[in-house]
Amino acid sequence: QAQLVESGGGLVQAGGSLRLSCAASARTFNRYTMGWFRQAPGKEREFVAAINWIGDRTNYADSVKGRFTISRDNAENTLYLQMSSLKPEDTAVYYCASTARIWSFRVDDYGNWGQGTQVTVSS
Repeated sequence: QAQLVESGGGLVQAGGSLRLSCAASARTFNRYTMGWFRQAPGKEREFVAAINWIGDRTNYADSVKGRFTISRDNAENTLYLQMSSLKPEDTAVYYCASTARIWSFRVDDYGNWGQGTQVTVSS
């Protein structure tokens, strides 16, 4: 399995933007559906966004739809999450992950995870 390393997290004011990146170590990156998930303190890990292997199919959690954009660059083995109009409730550790399934939003279907990057949105 490819190693996944997230970056780009940080502290931002409400209404601001951040772009998260997830670098994959293997060239097999382009075979997998990829997802972003997040986990806030005391809460379960939840789905944020997913993108299929070629990048022409995406899906978002209702809570981020219209504010976040998932994308990928298979030539660079990198997954992105552009986050705009951030809200305090977006504060969480954000994880990228891959799944062997053709398409899924379920946490349990994703078997390869990065270490996470903290996003904190101040009000």
